[in-house]
Amino acid sequence: MAKKQFKAESKRLLEMMINSIYTQREIFLRELISNASDAIDKIYYKALTDDQLVFNKEDYYIKVTADKANRTLTISDTGIGMTQEELENNLGVIAKSGSLAFKKENELKDGHNIIGQFGVGFYSAFMVADVVTVISKALGSDEAFKWESRGADGYTIVPCEKDAVGTDIILKIKENTEEDQYDEYLEEYRLKAIVKKYSDFIRYPIKMDLKGRRPKEGSENEFEDYYEEQTVNSMVPIWRKNKNELTAADYDNFYTEKRYGFDKPLKHIHISADGAVVYQAILYIPENPPFDYYTKEYEKGLELYSNGVLIMNKCSDLLPDYFSFVKGMVDSEDLSLNISREMLQHDRQLSLIAKNIKNKIKSQLQSLLNDEREKYEQFYKSFGRQLKYGVYSDYGANKEVLQDLLMFYSSKEKKLVTLDEYVSRMPEDQKYIYYASGESLERIEKLPQTELVADKGYEILYFTDDIDEFAIKMIMTYKDKQFRSVSSGDLGIESEANENQADAEENDNKDLFAHMKDILKDKVKHVKASKRLKTHPVCLSTEGELTIEMEKILKAMPNAQDVKADKVLEINVNHEVFQSLKAAYEQDKEKLNLYTNLLYNQALLIEGLPIQDPVEFTNDICKIMV
Repeated sequence: MAKKQFKAESKRLLEMMINSIYTQREIFLRELISNASDAIDKIYYKALTDDQLVFNKEDYYIKVTADKANRTLTISDTGIGMTQEELENNLGVIAKSGSLAFKKENELKDGHNIIGQFGVGFYSAFMVADVVTVISKALGSDEAFKWESRGADGYTIVPCEKDAVGTDIILKIKENTEEDQYDEYLEEYRLKAIVKKYSDFIRYPIKMDLKGRRPKEGSENEFEDYYEEQTVNSMVPIWRKNKNELTAADYDNFYTEKRYGFDKPLKHIHISADGAVVYQAILYIPENPPFDYYTKEYEKGLELYSNGVLIMNKCSDLLPDYFSFVKGMVDSEDLSLNISREMLQHDRQLSLIAKNIKNKIKSQLQSLLNDEREKYEQFYKSFGRQLKYGVYSDYGANKEVLQDLLMFYSSKEKKLVTLDEYVSRMPEDQKYIYYASGESLERIEKLPQTELVADKGYEILYFTDDIDEFAIKMIMTYKDKQFRSVSSGDLGIESEANENQADAEENDNKDLFAHMKDILKDKVKHVKASKRLKTHPVCLSTEGELTIEMEKILKAMPNAQDVKADKVLEINVNHEVFQSLKAAYEQDKEKLNLYTNLLYNQALLIEGLPIQDPVEFTNDICKIMV
C-alpha cells in the first residue's frame, strides 16, 4: 500500500512536538499506557449498554515487553482495538483524539472517564523510536490492520493477522548517540520504574515478564535465570478507598512510599470532593522541614493526577506559597489537558481545587492549634516562619487567612501564645498590643524599653525572627487593637505625673539636651528626658515606622541600602548619671562630650548595634577610670 502523507499542519506539529514539547522522553510510556487503558475503558462502557457484551475485568490488561536483541519495545492491550478507518482517522491526523470523540458521542457512566487524547500522546513514541508499528483488531471485526510510520515523512496502513481483539504498539528503539542513551528503554528495571512513577494507579493490570534467578532442578550450587509474568502497578490508589477502610498506618506508609519526606507526618488530610469540581486528595503536614526548605532551590507543589495518571510531579499552582510545606497529591477527572499531559491549562477547575485545598489546610491547622496544641507548636517551630512570610508578602493580602495561626513568645506566659489569646486577656485600660524585638529571648528580657510596659503589668510579645516585625506592620491591627513597639516614641501609658516631670525636666534642661544633640550630630534625631525608664540610665527609641530591629535586618540584606531608623536618645532624669551630665554641662564641656558619647555607645550596645569606633569607645572608658 502506498505511503500516505500527513497533512502539512500535522507534519509541522509532529516535528515540533517530538523536538520540544515534551521535556522528558520517559513520558512516552505513560502516554501509550494511558491510551491502552482508555481502549479497555471503551469496552467497559460498551458493556454497560450492550447486554450481549460481558466485561470480565480479569480478561483485560496491558503488557509491556522489551526485546533487546531486536531493539523493540511492545505495549499491548486487550482493549477495543481500531478498524482501518479508525487507524486512518486517529493516527493519520495528529491531535485528533479518538478518546475525545468517543467521549463526546457517549454519555459516560459509573465514574469511568476517558482521559486519553490518542493521536497526540501517541506520537511521543517517536522521541525514542525510529519506527512505530501499530497492529490492531477492533471489537466485532474479523480483520486486523497494521499502521506503520517512520515519523514526519508519512505512514502506511495494510491488512495483517492478529488473533485477539486489541492493539499492539511496537517501537523500534533508536540507536544510542553520544548525547542520548536509548538502551535504557529496553532495560527491565527502567521500564518498571517508569510504570511505577507515572502509571502505578491505572485501574487495569500492567504486566511485564520479570527476570528472576533460582537453583537449577536437582542442583544446589547451580542457578538459572527464569522469567515470570508479574503485575507491576498497584491499580487501586489509596485516595480512592473509603476513609473508613484506612488506618493511620496506611497514610503514614503512603507518605513514606511516595518519598514525601523522611520524617513522620504530623497530620494528614483526605479529601473526596464531589461538587462543582470532583477530585480526591491526600495532603500531609510534615513534622520537619526538608533541608533546603528555606532556600531558593526548594520547589513547592503537589503531585497531580488525572484519573490515576501522573501529570505533574509538582504542581505549584495548587498551593499558595505560605502553605508550600504541604506535601501530597491531587487526582481529578475534571482537569482539562492541553496538547500534552505534561502541561496543564490553568483553567477554572484547577483554580477551584486550589482554593478548596487552601481552605482545607487552613481549617486543619486551626483544628490542630485548638485541639492538639503540642503538635501545633511542633509544627510552628518548623514552619511558623513561612506563615509570617505569607502575612508579609503581597502587601498583606493574605493576613486574614493567616493571622489567627501566628504565635509569639509571651513575657507573662513564658511560652508561645496566639494573638487571640493575647487580646482576650488584655486589661480594659490597655490600648495597644505591645511587642519587643531582639535577637533572643534573653536579650529582650533585659531591654530597658520594656520597663514601663512591664511595670504596668501588660503582656509583651517577644519578636525574635527577622520577619516578625515586618509581618506585624502588614497586619497593623488585630481585633481593633493596634500593635505598638516598646521602643516607640509614644507608648500610650505614661502617667500624667511622669509626663509632667519629664516635660519639666526637658524644659529645664533643654540647653543640655540640645548640646548633647550637637555632640552626636546626625546620629540621633533628638535627645530628651525619658518617660519610660525606671532603673536604666539610657536607651534608644524610634520615631516613624522604621524601628531599630528593622534597620538591622535591612542592612544585613544583600545590596542593602543605607537605611536608618530615626533614633532618639532617651535619658533617665531620675538616675544619678543624669546629675553627672548636668554637672559636666555646667563645669566641664569636654567631660560632657565624653559622657554623651559613652551613653550613646552604651545605648547602641544594648540594641545590638555596632559601635562606629570601638577603639575610641575603649579609650573613653579608660578616661573615666583615671
